[in-house]
Amino acid sequence: MKISVPLENGLLPDKYGKYASEMLDDTPIVSFPITIQDAPKNTKTFALLLIDWDAVPVSGFAWIHWVAANIDGKVTEIPENNSQTVAVPMVQGRNSTAGGLVGNQNPDSAWRYNGPQPPDAIHNYQLHIYALDSILDLSDGFWLNELQSKMDDHILEESKVSIPSRN
Repeated sequence: MKISVPLENGLLPDKYGKYASEMLDDTPIVSFPITIQDAPKNTKTFALLLIDWDAVPVSGFAWIHWVAANIDGKVTEIPENNSQTVAVPMVQGRNSTAGGLVGNQNPDSAWRYNGPQPPDAIHNYQLHIYALDSILDLSDGFWLNELQSKMDDHILEESKVSIPSRN
């Protein structure tokens, strides 16, 4: 399985990150488009995870920027801003702003795409797409650990891509 995200000069375009014009709760909210190719033939659904491991030295933990599941296995493109429009249906989980450190209670920003805003340097965001053999029993607002538990024994294939974003 291959996944891709459009980059400009090797970086995530500004409209999806720190310099975006569309923000909610001081957070970029327009998600980037994702292309999926060559998924296993028996893929029932996809799940996605966007995580910033480069946040560990800054905050002490990896930052979850977006988590979603139950994306139809026939999908080959998740369009721009799908986190807000849900043109391609998906259930979305909580990002790191929803945790106890930030305490964001707004589902419009805490349960959707939370765009990159690296504070110190270019960060490499890891986008993981999982091809799954089932629909997962999840509802909007789930936590990443719930997704990981529900995916056990259902992952057909995983693909990841590194997405650099400027500070």
